[in-house]
Amino acid sequence: MKKLNILPENPEKGSKGRFPSWLHRKLPRGSELSETNAILRKHHLNTVCEEAKCPNRLECYSNKTATFLALGKECTRACGFCDIDFSKHPKPPEKDEPLRIAQSVKALGLQHVVITMVARDDLADQGATHIAEIIHAIRKENPSATTEVLTSDFSGEEKPLDIVLNAKPEIFNHNIETVRRLSPRVRHRATYERTLKVLAYVKGQNKVPFVKSGIMVGLGETDEEVEETIRDLYAAGCEIITIGQYLQPNRNKLLVKAFVTPEQFKRYEQYGQSLGIKYMYSGPFVRSSYNAALLKDHAFKGETFHG
Repeated sequence: MKKLNILPENPEKGSKGRFPSWLHRKLPRGSELSETNAILRKHHLNTVCEEAKCPNRLECYSNKTATFLALGKECTRACGFCDIDFSKHPKPPEKDEPLRIAQSVKALGLQHVVITMVARDDLADQGATHIAEIIHAIRKENPSATTEVLTSDFSGEEKPLDIVLNAKPEIFNHNIETVRRLSPRVRHRATYERTLKVLAYVKGQNKVPFVKSGIMVGLGETDEEVEETIRDLYAAGCEIITIGQYLQPNRNKLLVKAFVTPEQFKRYEQYGQSLGIKYMYSGPFVRSSYNAALLKDHAFKGETFHG
């Protein structure tokens, strides 16, 4: 008999399922889903949607969008929440990857492109030059497209950060992932304070229009700790904050400690807005790059976003 994953108690009254109803969704259908898959396969590209087993990947593919995963699909860090493969010695970056990504952006007709990366502590610049080359390639092939980067912390070093910032992405994102107390267990080699330092440095350079970060909940944090993290991100200069439910990608990763209710997500959103954060996106299926184009549109128009 197959052993079931250990899950927290379902907080939904009257529900008999192991998951609350708000974590159930209909699978999308349509030609766009297969078209997106075909374009990504044609250009031999990785997406964080696939490698991290994102629950939104079918929806995003159906909308002809994806978050490109640059610098390979092996990471030099082994975070407790992430399903991307770990390696101390990943393969060298593929020199033609920037062009392949740019061509895929054109084929998909994307107007906002999200580029994320594996941590590459094995490289002298930790992958920063490659990310900058991707931004330049996208602009060359797709002049009207905006770019958003979701980077590692580059070990807190300013030089790699400057390389990425000088490429002028419209949004710079680096996720804090969890609250201060849980950070040592959830993240490998990254620290809570270093993330705040990176975000504050990016904000201080005044080279990108928006600074963004994200939090996972359901890992055992308290509401007060989440609110503290929102305050810390705001103080570091974040204008955009995403908050979503952590879901265990495989049996070897951290257990889900709680299913956070939609009402609690709404309270987190309202708390951030009460501080003055206009772009709070908080909900069970929210991820860093989920609906990133919609969030970007609101930010560039100066419109408060309600998730």
